[in-house]
Amino acid sequence: MGDKDIKDINYIVNTYSDMLFRLAYQYTRNSSESEDIVQDVFMAMLKKMPFKTEEYLKAWLIRVAINKSKNYLKSMRKKVLALDENIKVPTYTHEDGLEEITLLPEFDRNVIYLYYYEGYSIKEIAKITGKSANSINIRLCRAREKLKNLLEER
Repeated sequence: MGDKDIKDINYIVNTYSDMLFRLAYQYTRNSSESEDIVQDVFMAMLKKMPFKTEEYLKAWLIRVAINKSKNYLKSMRKKVLALDENIKVPTYTHEDGLEEITLLPEFDRNVIYLYYYEGYSIKEIAKITGKSANSINIRLCRAREKLKNLLEER
């Protein structure tokens, strides 16, 4: 790996870390687990490099972050922890204004996040998720309505 590769990796990490963290946090609601997922995504990226375009890289990073977050949730469901009465269970605060979005169903949450926070178009989200653009458009409208209802309830 040469100096150019290292500079490219630094650029990629600096550019996409926050986005990947926020995406993982939507699933885990845990900062340290989200950081671990981001690290795992970048480790997987190093094995896959090089990428054709930066657009392809970004879409790949998002897909891997979502998959790793889902895998984390699956593994957590399998673990059963006995809690001592004296142990204080931490409460997690939602960061970056994502509190209401985290209450949406998974697919709605992803569509809203990719559209509003990452600036993807409906066609781009369709390509990333493997759904039709019409399906994404409908989901986005429904997700907005659900989010509006959640905000009005609060």
